[in-house]
Amino acid sequence: MTCIQKEEEIRTDKYNNHHTIIRIPDKLWNEIQMRLHKEKPSGTIGRPVIPYRKVLDGIIYVLRTGYQWKMLPKEYGSGSTCHRRFQEWNRLDIFKKTWIRLLKIYDATNGINWTWQSFDSISIKSPLGGNDWK
Repeated sequence: MTCIQKEEEIRTDKYNNHHTIIRIPDKLWNEIQMRLHKEKPSGTIGRPVIPYRKVLDGIIYVLRTGYQWKMLPKEYGSGSTCHRRFQEWNRLDIFKKTWIRLLKIYDATNGINWTWQSFDSISIKSPLGGNDWK
């Protein structure tokens, strides 16, 4: 499966010439959509419906940029809605299963260089709260 992306779906990083997905391409969305439960119909009582695709674009934006959920640009809908949906999809293992499936698709079509990995040390608490930097 190859993913043809529209110009507005990809952004080229001007510093290192890497491509960044900023919108889920149609072919990937079709793969993801099959794994999600049915969306709330529009016109129902309550808060306005934010489509799953828009929510997922917002989730990916936060994961890629490190922005806070409450700072999410309005084009992705409410940051709290995106965060709530992300928490729900994590709890139900939907996000993990979808991520694994997409990695397999990408690896089959483009190949993933598994020889390196990155870890953000700010993501975890220092053991025992120590400050041993020797």
